[in-house]
This record gives sequence, C-alpha cells and structure tokens, in this order.
Amino acid sequence: MKNVIALICCLIVHLTGAELNAQTQTPKAARPNIIFILADDLGYGDVGFNGQKLIKTPNIDRLAREGMIFNQFYAGTSVCAPSRSSLLTGQHTGHTYIRGNKSVSPEGQQPIADSVLTVAEILQKAGYVTGAFGKWGLGPVGSEGDPNKQGFNQFYGYNCQSLAHRYYPNHLWENDKKIVLEANKNLLYNKEYAPDLIQKKALSFMDSRDGKQPFFLFLPYILPHAELLVPDDSIFQSYKGKFEEKFHRGADYGSNAKSGGYASQEYPRATFAAMVSRLDMYVGQVLDKLKEKGLDKNTLVIFTSDNGPHVEGGADPKFFNSSGGFRGVKRDLYEGGVREPFAARWPGVIKPNSKSDYIGAFWDILPTFTELANAQPPSNIDGISFTDALKGKPTQKKHDYLYWEFHEQGGRQAVRQGNWKAVRLKAAGNPDALVELYDLSKDPGETTNITPQFPEKAKELGQIMNRAHVSSTLFPFGSLVTNE
Repeated sequence: MKNVIALICCLIVHLTGAELNAQTQTPKAARPNIIFILADDLGYGDVGFNGQKLIKTPNIDRLAREGMIFNQFYAGTSVCAPSRSSLLTGQHTGHTYIRGNKSVSPEGQQPIADSVLTVAEILQKAGYVTGAFGKWGLGPVGSEGDPNKQGFNQFYGYNCQSLAHRYYPNHLWENDKKIVLEANKNLLYNKEYAPDLIQKKALSFMDSRDGKQPFFLFLPYILPHAELLVPDDSIFQSYKGKFEEKFHRGADYGSNAKSGGYASQEYPRATFAAMVSRLDMYVGQVLDKLKEKGLDKNTLVIFTSDNGPHVEGGADPKFFNSSGGFRGVKRDLYEGGVREPFAARWPGVIKPNSKSDYIGAFWDILPTFTELANAQPPSNIDGISFTDALKGKPTQKKHDYLYWEFHEQGGRQAVRQGNWKAVRLKAAGNPDALVELYDLSKDPGETTNITPQFPEKAKELGQIMNRAHVSSTLFPFGSLVTNE
C-alpha cells in the first residue's frame, strides 16, 4: 500500500512539474506582417518628431510616439534608384547592383539583375504575400527588374521614376498592364492625382488580408518629390496664405508638356507643406486599416525616406529646415543628404516612446526582415539585423563602419565609423583625393574639417573607402548624369 501511495505522489509531482513547465514556456511567436513606408525626398527635419514646426504630421508622429525613433539611421545613398537597390539587396552602394539613376528605352531604369536576391523574394519564398505600391525605378515592365520578377506578387504605380516627376501622369502600371488615365491623357487635364490612386490600391491590398498568411507591404510613395503639386482640397487650403511665396516657373501641363518636367507653382511653400501632410494622411490611413482589420498587434510598421530633401521644382528646404540642422540636401553625402527620419512601431514588441542611437542603414533592412520571417539572408550582404535594437536589447550588434558612394558630379564617397565621418569629393578615378573629416559627436553639422588635426584617422577612413568601392562596368564611378 505504501508503494502505491508513493507511486501516486511521484505521478502528481511529475504532472505538476510538466504543467508548470508548459505554462512557463514562451510559445513561438507568429511571424509579423511587415509594412515599410518609404517617402520620396523627405528630409530628416520635415516631420514633427524631428522638430518640424511649420508642417503638421500628426499620424507620422503618432507612429513614432507609439514606437521607437531611430536618431541615426541612413538611406542607401542620396538619390533614388541606388538607395532603393541598397534597401532591397542588403548591400551598400559600393557593392549593390544599381549604383545610379540610369534610364533605358522606352520607359524605365536599368533593371536589377535576375541573379540579385531581394528581400521581397526572400519573404515571398518564406510564405509572405508581397505587394508594392508607389514608385519602382529598378527595371521596366517585362525586364528582369520588373517588380513581379523581384519578389512582389502585386505592383501598382509608376514603374519609371522619370514619369513619377508628374503627379497627373497619363498612365500607371498594374503588374504588366498599362493603366491609361484618360482624364490625364496627353497631360492636358489635371483630374486624377496619381498618389491617391496608388493609395487606394494599397488599402485594397490590406483589405484582402485575413491574418492567416503574413504579408510584406512596400509603400514607396512619391510624396513629396518635386514637382510641387497637390489637389486643391482642405489640406492645401490649411496652408494657403500662411507663408510668403515666390512664384516658380516650370514646365506646365498641356499638349507640349514633357513627361518628366515640373509644373509651375504659385504657392510652392504651401504646396510642399500640403504634400507632406497628404503623405501623413496616407500613413494614418494605413495605421487605421491595420486596426480595422485586427492586424495591428502583429504588424511591424517602419517609416523613413529614400534620401535628403530636394531643391528642384521650387522647393525651399532651407525655409522648412528640411535637413533638420544637418549640412547638405539630396545628392550630398553630408548628413543632410543621407540621414533620414526613421521610426518603427510594433505593439507589444517595440516599447512606446522609445529612442535608439543604433547607427544603421538601408542595407540592414534585408537581414532584419529575413530574421523576423525565420528565413536565411544571402551571404554576400553588408547589413546586419537590428531586431535587438527594435526590442530594446543591449545585445545589438554594431557596424564597424557605414559606406556610401554617389556617382554624379565627379563621384563622392563617405564613411561613418563611430562618431567619425569622412567625406571625399571628386573621388571618381582619384583614390587619393582629399578626405574631409568630422567628429559628429562635437560637430553634427559637419562645419569644421578636422583632417589637419587627425591626418591618420582621415587616411584610415580614406582607405576604407577604397576597399568598400568595388568597380562596376554597368555603373562606372562618376560617369552618370541624373534623370531623377
């Protein structure tokens, strides 16, 4: 009898321990949906969470407030196509396939190669439904760079970044189908505002999600890229008359209009502000749709921009402090050209009202997203996953350095290593060109070149530039003329 009682007691202890063990084990989390929102030519200082005073961005600020602000996150480079190539491939611009803005006939840009593995392809193969809505610029429809051949199940928007100069284009693309906008035919009428059409398709994509299969939604919006043009609605009216304006003479719509021109604008400052606020409205609609669909809790949303603010089309980045106090604008490799507004929101995972000083760049996106999808990144990338930073963990790995290059205006290079920042101008074919050196901890505005005080450090970072740049026959360094 004693033996029976002892056996029962052992069983009770065993079962209780097993039950406790089961209760304390963390179940494997469902893979998150991922939404990556990419503004076009939005400066570091153009959003409220980075100090913007003249333009209202309540939804973008809400995203940041409910998540994490990254103070030191960088674009791939300071113009469109190579920056996006870096984003999608996980490689910095000394390695990534597309190094500059290069048009091909009859419509589109140099296609990214079949051999290149993009983050969208990895996620698609891992079981994600993928969609891109906005501006592509990495290969014409039907080419190997077609978004449908680079990992996206659905695409709607501008395939060609040159045509994306016009906000009332005569056509867009839905996968391989040309969508003619009859109201805008021959650029004679300003009826159908393309960003609104694209936003409707993006929201429709979200509507079709039921939570059973994870999705990756890439939203490369064209706002607030020049031209300065926005519908005359309540958003615009809220800014009209608030600023002193200077008329901008551009290439107006009409039978002789060029598809890649910029329209004249009587109210350039009010229009730019309204464009940023319209972008903000789109962000709010995305966040609201997530909540409506019950997908809010398991979706990572990231907001950022592809490069620094532009000066074309009548834009006035100095007036709005678009660079956020940093030196430079679009096409510069100083901080104002590549440091971007960057915020991430993931309820229950990312701590609200948090900030990170992690020093990262677009080539970190691929390894981060692949880790979240339980997939494997390719071995030839420059990025590192920053999931630990997103989760506020002190175990986050750090880069030894970040590297950028720019292929116009004689070629430019830049390196950041810790608080050191080095910039080299007229670098094409001249590996011994002067290196400017800055200490960002003391001089974030890059106002004082301290190479004379620290010549060995300048030399060391110049050598990193020379190693990081791998020559490309498709994109010879310093030879390109922009069309974006």
